[in-house]
Amino acid sequence: MEIRRFGPGHRRRDGPPGTQGISGQVIWSDARAHVSELAFSRRALIVPHTNPNTTLFVVVSGGGWVQVGEERVPVNHGEAVVWPADVTHGAYTDGSEMRAIVIELVEGASEAEARLILEGVARQPEQPLAGPATPARGSLAEPARHPEDHDGAEGEPW
Repeated sequence: MEIRRFGPGHRRRDGPPGTQGISGQVIWSDARAHVSELAFSRRALIVPHTNPNTTLFVVVSGGGWVQVGEERVPVNHGEAVVWPADVTHGAYTDGSEMRAIVIELVEGASEAEARLILEGVARQPEQPLAGPATPARGSLAEPARHPEDHDGAEGEPW
């Protein structure tokens, strides 16, 4: 099993090229797709640009604005926007922060492979499993109890 870490403490501070006020982390990348997490600070910006791949911009917390072509609309947590291939798109925040998962579907990936992924078809492992899984150990951190205890340095909203 492979665990991919993202979020506070795992993001690159400078963000992807063509961004301002954004930190991010690649979660997964292969020939079929690229998946990243982006944390927008207040007044952050992904400069409008085009991309040869269809992209899903999934807002998981906060909110801001997105652009597709000439249309600009507000977007909030729990909403996803499709950025079509070869169409100008971008995103920004004004007075709020926003976190998003960006899923870029690589053009030219096998449609048959993509359908297996979307339909949730399991592949048989090449080698049998070595035995039962080891139980996980650990616990979640205690939440901040008071606003003055919150450390906003990691880009997370209170």
